[in-house]
Amino acid sequence: MAQLIVRNIDGELVQELKVRAARNGQSAEEEHRQILRRALGANNSGLSLKEMLEQMPDVGDDEDFERSQDRGRTVEL
Repeated sequence: MAQLIVRNIDGELVQELKVRAARNGQSAEEEHRQILRRALGANNSGLSLKEMLEQMPDVGDDEDFERSQDRGRTVEL
């Protein structure tokens, strides 16, 4: 296994990591590994963005997502 050393981490951030790890009943190192896995997509399904979008449920009508035609107010310079 490789090691990763991260320097110059804010003390408050380290404390938050330790608290989060304790809440989850694990070491700060394991919490860090899990955060990295999630952030880097180690648990993703391998689907492309197109495939993920195609799997989204068909909800609402197209009108629900239309943009407002309001272009703001007139500004005099």
